[in-house]
Amino acid sequence: GKHPERPFVLVAQQSLFDPSRAPEGQHTLWAYCHVPNGSTVDMTQAIEDQIERFAPGFREVVAHRTVRDTVAYEAYNPNIVGGDIGGGRFGLAKVLQLGIRRPYDLGGGVYLCSSATPPGAGVHGMCGYAAARAALA
Repeated sequence: GKHPERPFVLVAQQSLFDPSRAPEGQHTLWAYCHVPNGSTVDMTQAIEDQIERFAPGFREVVAHRTVRDTVAYEAYNPNIVGGDIGGGRFGLAKVLQLGIRRPYDLGGGVYLCSSATPPGAGVHGMCGYAAARAALA
């Protein structure tokens, strides 16, 4: 894979909804872009260039930054396999193999729900919904 000069960037500003994440009068901003698995390339410049395109002056208000490549991100949080917040590739073949509504049953009434289980990552919460329905059935 390649490292894009103008990556698609996911941005979240959680402190707008949870003020405890930043000192009063300040905010946090989290940004992420896709890179090849195992990449150690620092994408900070490319990510900030993209943010600057849509929010001129962004760099001028950054007080601190923490940067993690894919290896460091997985070490920080083992659920982020290969540095991918989506838990790795979840393509059509995996959907057909695992189905989209069947929760991952570990046995004994224990069900796994995460971005790595059907129907994959996203804000839809369907992994947890399917596991909860199965556990309550």
